[in-house]
Amino acid sequence: MTAPILVWLRHDLRLADHPALYDAARQGPVVLAFCLDEAGGRPFGGASRWWLHQSLRALGNVTLAMGKSEQEIPRLARLCGARGVYWNRSADPRLRDVEDRVEAALGDQARIFPGDTLFAPGAVRTKDGGQFQVFTAFWRAALALPAPDRPLPVPPDLRFAPCPGLTLDQLTLMPKLDWWRGMDRDWQPGEAGAARLLKDFLAGPVQSYHTERDRPDRPATSRLSPHLAFGEISARQIWSAARAAAPGQGMETFLKEVGWREFSRHLLFNHPSLPHVPLRRDFAAFPWRDDPEALRKWQMGMTGYPIVDAGMRQLWATGWMHNRVRMIVASFLVKDLLIPWQAGEEWFWDTLVDADSANNAASWQWVAGCGADAAPFFRIFNPVTQGEKFDPDGAYMRAWVPELAHLSGTTIHQPWKLGRVPGYPAPMVDHAKARERALAAFKGLRAPIDQPSLF
Repeated sequence: MTAPILVWLRHDLRLADHPALYDAARQGPVVLAFCLDEAGGRPFGGASRWWLHQSLRALGNVTLAMGKSEQEIPRLARLCGARGVYWNRSADPRLRDVEDRVEAALGDQARIFPGDTLFAPGAVRTKDGGQFQVFTAFWRAALALPAPDRPLPVPPDLRFAPCPGLTLDQLTLMPKLDWWRGMDRDWQPGEAGAARLLKDFLAGPVQSYHTERDRPDRPATSRLSPHLAFGEISARQIWSAARAAAPGQGMETFLKEVGWREFSRHLLFNHPSLPHVPLRRDFAAFPWRDDPEALRKWQMGMTGYPIVDAGMRQLWATGWMHNRVRMIVASFLVKDLLIPWQAGEEWFWDTLVDADSANNAASWQWVAGCGADAAPFFRIFNPVTQGEKFDPDGAYMRAWVPELAHLSGTTIHQPWKLGRVPGYPAPMVDHAKARERALAAFKGLRAPIDQPSLF
């Protein structure tokens, strides 16, 4: 029997459009392998661990290991008599460091393939070879490059070779708390679930995406983000399917959002410290507040502002939050409460099923005003007017804040005007005063446009 090739999986838990698997399967039997490496890269958060468990179970035929990848992957290769080890390259510099160690341990056995970006990390550059700081310019330059490769099909002659490993339960991925029950009801992790969501989205909602995507009270978004985060579907698959569907403004707006994902990956590739170090260096001196009690109220959705609390409770219950609401709750944390954006990034990392180092960090830096193409710090969302604009009838807020379910569409935005609502807190801060405090803090930080940065 022909010796197998071991295909090392990470954030690419799929069979279709998998360059390493496709090439390996053409040559004979394959062994799919996944190693839970808590020391290599950033450990998975609680919600991501639940999703990973379900995704590995859905994929099946995966040999599992736990420990340092540079030790476990070569060990599995020896165990199954593999004649080669293939994998897709990551855009995350920390994971690339792990890859380098695995490659060094394997020597000539290793073969590396393009990863899951539309354009190779580092390929989108300014005319003088620099890094783009503004999304619009980045995306214009990216689209001027040769079009992304067409996605590969599932290998037609895919054969799996046996290789002993750990059981899925031995990875102990499932959170000890049963707060994942809501996730279990809301999601179908795996390649089939991703394909179904994409098909359903392109069949209808995408046509009004440009006008409806900011409405959390309407099912107007694709909800593909966790499937993308775990590589159950690739950016190339989404891009190709969207381009083949009916054109329109909604489709172009959706593809632009795919571009933002690409932008964040290129940012992380160029700035490995993105999840914890502001790209604007002057923000390192920002006078953030250390207030664990305020942070906890925000985390639990007990701020007294209905749109903020609805978002935070949706997050806790389902592992996901509408993107417009993510911006609102993030602005409230860093600007109304003056709590460091890193604290919010860490909470999202632990509770989002779509937790992604690049997207999560870039988005928090964007809201805080210290990242690439960031919203200026003085742009401070008013949680009342944001709710009135994007959830005008209060349907979203009533769904996630049952204490306010009896209130009408207009009164729900400012329930404190009705007096005390049983079981629901008064606003923890006065937004107008908090806004003035934030602007005063920022005033002492402002630097010239040419101030030093990490770009």
